[in-house]
Amino acid sequence: SYITERSWDLHSISELKSKEFWFHDAQKLLYEKLSTPPNQYRAKNVIFFLGDGMSVPTVTAGRIFDGQLRGVVGERNQLEFEKFNYVGLSKTYCANKQVADSACTASAYLSGIKANYLTIGVSADVEVNDCAGARLTKNHLSSIAAWALKGRKSAGLVTTTRVTHASPAGVYAHTSNRDFESDYDVSKLGQNPGGCPDIAKQLIDGEVGQRLRVVLGGGTVKFLPNTTTDVYGNLGQRLDGRNLIDEWQQSKPGNARVLFNRTDLLNNDPHTTDFLFGLFNASHLAYHLDDSVDTPTLAEMTAAAINVLSRDPAGYFLFVEGGRIDHAHHETKAKKALDETVQFSEAVRKARQLTNQWDTLIVVSADHGHTVSISGYPDVNNSIVGLNSELSNVDQLPYAAISYANGPDYQKFYKVTDGEVERVDLRTLDFADRNAVYPHGVPMTEETHGGGDVAVYAHGPWSHLFTGVYEQSSLPYMMGFASCLGPGITYCDLKPKASYNS
Repeated sequence: SYITERSWDLHSISELKSKEFWFHDAQKLLYEKLSTPPNQYRAKNVIFFLGDGMSVPTVTAGRIFDGQLRGVVGERNQLEFEKFNYVGLSKTYCANKQVADSACTASAYLSGIKANYLTIGVSADVEVNDCAGARLTKNHLSSIAAWALKGRKSAGLVTTTRVTHASPAGVYAHTSNRDFESDYDVSKLGQNPGGCPDIAKQLIDGEVGQRLRVVLGGGTVKFLPNTTTDVYGNLGQRLDGRNLIDEWQQSKPGNARVLFNRTDLLNNDPHTTDFLFGLFNASHLAYHLDDSVDTPTLAEMTAAAINVLSRDPAGYFLFVEGGRIDHAHHETKAKKALDETVQFSEAVRKARQLTNQWDTLIVVSADHGHTVSISGYPDVNNSIVGLNSELSNVDQLPYAAISYANGPDYQKFYKVTDGEVERVDLRTLDFADRNAVYPHGVPMTEETHGGGDVAVYAHGPWSHLFTGVYEQSSLPYMMGFASCLGPGITYCDLKPKASYNS
């Protein structure tokens, strides 16, 4: 490794004044790049990490937030996936929208086909709420989880949202509306559940869903009848009278475990677990900052999933979503969004510790961005979740280091004085609160997604393929190439044949 005569103290911004610091910093980077040849082994395992709504500014702010909490210069910090050697940019628009949602993007990054806004696992021939079209096999897309199962590997998913939410549903479902999570939802949205299979049902009965070895997240109410309560006392939603959690357990060969709390997850023995179904809340999991009792962290769920899936000697595909980065951004609760990003980074760290870089490809990306930005000219190591170190040169009032292009609660930030609209003095608001709402421009009921490209970070076999600027729909084919899965060209197609007749 690159060795210098002295080391630099990253707890002090004064080091940033040294020209030697910057010289050696660049030389160290160059040395590491020159000493890292491309990894061209076959990927036995593929783990795809999806930070929902994790735009590039979210990663930048998350890095600074994490560093400042740990007492180092935030700008010099690195989240776990920022240590990966190969980075690219993914274009996130969907077949009919310039700015995408989590449904059509899931079709792109899991199945390799761009589709319509609000639809999942079906081609762009299917419009929103077209239940008949969504049932036609010719319109179905197959996800990389399906490719893995076809290749005799195992597959699983982990999320901090409901397991029937848009991103995880992309692993196993085909639906003309992401909101068809239970048959109650289908009815409420004016469709007939008989002709429009809901997402929870597809997780239990579907060709891919029923073969997933690990499913961890939230959303018990989507699986239980409206005559039954879950372990937390919440009434189920289902109209068909089916208890899909019991059905899941009864339908599985071998040892199938159902878990509802962190304690049971941490105490579960993966060596005797063939199938694992964990539902840790009635809806989405609590935000990490809300410190919910007995909610597992994303890192803990990721570890549990890897430990069960790695029992398969043929390997596995695992989808892991940090789904609440997005939810916090929609509420312009920047502190929660950044904390969820740090939690996501910890899950990536855990996956790296539990896997081997020579046989496991880890890809980290986002489905879409958000309207969050870091603006003004704050001093180095200025609190990323605090006020800017300078005032506006128009109204001489402070502004936040982080703000959004649009969002809710505009009356918190604007007032009318003598018929003039003025900004509220942000010094009167409490930005220390974990639920602090950050300023924005256009008033909306909730902040929207952003249309910017998102970063892709890759580590392990064939990770050098993930550089450049490309369509989001290219991602599963690159993962499939590395692991010899799917309909596209793969690494195994390039191997020499054993004989003339083979």
